Amino acid sequence: MVRFRPPAPYFIIVVMSDIQKSIDSFKVAQQGLRHALVSQRSFQIQVVIGLLVLLAAWILEFNRIEWLILVITVALVLTAELLNTVVEVVVDLAVREKLLPDAKLAKDVSAAAVLLLSALAVIVGLILFVPHLI
Repeated sequence: MVRFRPPAPYFIIVVMSDIQKSIDSFKVAQQGLRHALVSQRSFQIQVVIGLLVLLAAWILEFNRIEWLILVITVALVLTAELLNTVVEVVVDLAVREKLLPDAKLAKDVSAAAVLLLSALAVIVGLILFVPHLI
């Protein structure tokens, strides 16, 4: 017969430490999201569009697969917008005095990625919404 042995106290301390680290990570992420919502105009626009699209999907009674595709698409666009903000901030910090050609290129390519993903999101939206509207 196997007897239950309670975990050693150090195990509990390690687990609590890991939980605290996770909580701290979530707080940092929440601060970053709050910053983007308050200060980044493009992100604000993307959030409003995403919410409107999700509301329209609810009104049109999307099925489970349509919801899955739509939520992933909205999340990808918002994530791309956040990453674009990161690139812009890092480039601005690295090149404070003079915008070097490669730094400008990094910012331009990052913005192009958001533009491309947004265009593809529109195509996905058309594929999902048009059948419900005709």
